Formats: sequence, C-alpha cells, structure tokens
Amino acid sequence: MQIPHAISVDSIRSTLATQILGRRIELFEQLPSTNLEATTLGESGVEHGTVVIADRQTAGRGRLGRTWFSPGVTNVYCSLVLRASLPSNRLSDWLSWLPLITALAAAEAIESVTSASISLKWPNDLLLSDRKVGGILCENVQASPSGPFQIVGIGINVNTKPEDFPEELRASATSLWNQTHAVVDRNRLIAQLLLELEHCVEELTEHGPQQLALAYQRRCSTLGRKVQASLADGSELTGCAESISQDGSLLVSTVPGSGPNRTVELRAADIIHLRS
Repeated sequence: MQIPHAISVDSIRSTLATQILGRRIELFEQLPSTNLEATTLGESGVEHGTVVIADRQTAGRGRLGRTWFSPGVTNVYCSLVLRASLPSNRLSDWLSWLPLITALAAAEAIESVTSASISLKWPNDLLLSDRKVGGILCENVQASPSGPFQIVGIGINVNTKPEDFPEELRASATSLWNQTHAVVDRNRLIAQLLLELEHCVEELTEHGPQQLALAYQRRCSTLGRKVQASLADGSELTGCAESISQDGSLLVSTVPGSGPNRTVELRAADIIHLRS
C-alpha cells in the first residue's frame, strides 16, 4: 500500500471548483470532533460554507450518540457551517432533507474519484458492498448569538486497512481502499465532496427536494428491503421499506408478527437491512 497523501489546504484548493463552500477552510492535525469545532466557529459568526477538517478525531461522533472510529492519516473527517436563507415555510424541508442530500453528495463524490459503487442506507449511511464506508451527522443550532445555523458532519473511511478496524467493526465497516485496493487522494476527494454538496444545497434551496429525492431513491438500497427499525422510545418494528415521503421520512409497511399490519412513517430510526 502506498503512503496516503497528506491533507493540506493548498492541495484541496488546487482542484476546488466551488463558489461558496470551502472559501474558508480550517485544517487541524487533531480535534476531539470536527462538529464540535464547527459549532464553536458557527456561534462566533463564521461565514456560510466554512469547512473544518481534522486528520484525526479523538472523540468523533456518529448518529444516535455513537462514537465514530477516527484514526489519523487515512480517512476524511470534515464538518461544514451552513446558514440557510429560507422562508419559514421551507425551513422544515431544508432540515429534514439536509442529511439525505449530504449522503447523496458524498456518494457522487466518491464515485467521481474512485471505482467504488456506493449505495445509501436510509437516512444517511454510505454503503460499499453492503458494509458501511461513511456516515453523516447533521445538527441544527438555533440558540446562537450569530443566528441559527446547521452543522453538516461527514466521515468517510478512505485508506484504512482491514486489520486497522476494531474487531467489533470488521464485519460491518469497510474502507474505499479495502474494496478498490487503490490509495485515494483525500485532498481531491474533499474538493469533489464540497462541489457535489454545493450543487445539492443549491438545488434544495432554489427548487426544493423533488429532483434530489429522485436521485436519492435511485441510490437507496433500503427501499424494497425487509428492515428492522429501532425507534427512539426503545421499541422495534419489522417491515418492508416501501418509499421515501415528501419530507424525507421512510415509509415502512409492517409484517405479520410485529403488531397490526400498518404503514409507519419513520422520521428517525436505526435501520438494519434484513435478509428476506
């Protein structure tokens, strides 16, 4: 395996083609969490599109309070500060679709710079050969001296070797290198990620989620699958994932044995793909 390219602001900017995202880039050798640093910057009034990148995280966070495996030198950990200028009647769509379109943008970016084929597990997991290669953590900050803003956190396992994953993750997680056996230039991947995300953000703010929803559904391997959903109240349900609703929720038709047959709209849940 070749030595992965070091991340540098100059190298990112050498291929960066965005208009707004990444005009300001804060790069750190190590942080507890890029989301936490981005939140601090957002509260201080930093501009829309600011990007925080760390080569290593000591307290990386995933969805539902989980930790995110964050070794140094090999992967991508970045967070963006976004300030949406939207009327109140469109803010709900923005907040509900932001995690999904970020996953869509990440998938497009990965496929632009590698030979990997990425699918999405609702709402925002990136899958490669049915194993997790990346994830998204979006946070909405309302009570801030600088006004409301959103944090978009992205983690992608890029050049991590299989043996470097903790034992408990080896069956469920993977990296781009593990699947393609090619070292990926993280600078180029980050630049492409910012470009794809900028396109998605522009589409969502200017035209709403309709076209993005179609693109997301084409990539979503959850649809049509038998799934088990763990809900916030601790309950579980099993059913078939039927479709994505207008607000980005997952519609699941329950199956016999898991309660009365019905269609449930899931806005937040931990989803497991089951074998039929």
